[in-house]
Amino acid sequence: MISKDIITDHTTIVDELERSIKFYNWDYILSFLPKGSYLVGGYIRDIVLRRVTKDVDVDIVVPLNAIEIGKKISENIGSKFIILDKKREVVRIIFNHISIDIANQISSTIEGDLRSRDFSINSIGFLLDKKCLFDPLNGLKDLELSLLRTYSESNLLNDPLRILRCFRFVSELNFKIDLKLVVFIKKNKNKLRLVAKERINYEIQKIVNGSNVLEAIILVKKFNIFGLDDLYKDSFFLDLEKINYVELNQHEKEKFLPLFYISQILDEVSLEKFKFSKAEIAKIKLLRKWHFLLKKKNISQLNELDRFALHQELEMFIPSFIFYLPQNLRFDWLNRWRDKDDRLFHPSNLLNGDVIKKNFKIKDGPVLGELLQYLSKELAYKRLNSFDEAIYKAKQWIEQNAPKCD
Repeated sequence: MISKDIITDHTTIVDELERSIKFYNWDYILSFLPKGSYLVGGYIRDIVLRRVTKDVDVDIVVPLNAIEIGKKISENIGSKFIILDKKREVVRIIFNHISIDIANQISSTIEGDLRSRDFSINSIGFLLDKKCLFDPLNGLKDLELSLLRTYSESNLLNDPLRILRCFRFVSELNFKIDLKLVVFIKKNKNKLRLVAKERINYEIQKIVNGSNVLEAIILVKKFNIFGLDDLYKDSFFLDLEKINYVELNQHEKEKFLPLFYISQILDEVSLEKFKFSKAEIAKIKLLRKWHFLLKKKNISQLNELDRFALHQELEMFIPSFIFYLPQNLRFDWLNRWRDKDDRLFHPSNLLNGDVIKKNFKIKDGPVLGELLQYLSKELAYKRLNSFDEAIYKAKQWIEQNAPKCD
């Protein structure tokens, strides 16, 4: 696959790099850099791809003394300064929405440094003093071909997270993975266990929020990246290639599909292992709960209480759930959920606890909770229309449940 919407001419790329540097007002920083410094990595890649991102991440390599240079820059521009790796001398400068990492050159030559990077598309250097590109691994050609390729497998094993980063580039850039790299991934995916769980979490979040996420998730499942042998035998995990995603609008896709995709590649044990938030884990547990219940009982067979409970528990993220429903129900459920006045899909109440306690002398406790639940259910099924009706229904319910009341 050849991408047409990229910059292929070296002179144009250099011009765009210099224009971008001035646009973001960090050209002043260049005056503090020694001869032989160069830009590398994603900043150049994104310029070539004409890819605009909200946050600007810059990688600069200097011959020596990265910490000293970083401190000097930070003091002069009044930016935040962080030492990321004292031993290897890697520092970060943050000002406005720009993050600049400065590191020492680790090889005796620039070419040696570039050959030690993860992928060819990240191994393009811009020599700042000579104002020219240096591309020993043909990264520009791979950008043109939308191909993810590595020069050396050992570069990936130096940081196994780079295995997972392959799928991030599939998701974010719509790239294909080189066949040799595919073989390597399958052979070495177990090395991910050596990576800090928080870093894996970060990459997964990037994957599920990319514009080409479906292809990436299908590959993650196909290669069984997380090594869970029984994971995809579980019927909770759907055939993603057969799902029609047109039901969701763009906002809903961006907000709710990431949760759905996470649920398709990780089980609950893995979610906890990879340090996902309690809220994310709780939501996926609820998705799982209702999916399994609906496998045993058709949605039309749910009684009022079960259907009401479903909407109470899934109210905030119904679009993450609709793909577990029969196709003919999805549009109707989404349209009702989009209607904020639909009291079944958005349970609410005409009375609050304070009003009930004041009018009926009920104390805080299980009885009050049951009554509020009952009134909310009655409203959801359109058996309540006004405050007065709610008071009347509450009085009836209390009389019928008097033995339970204090």
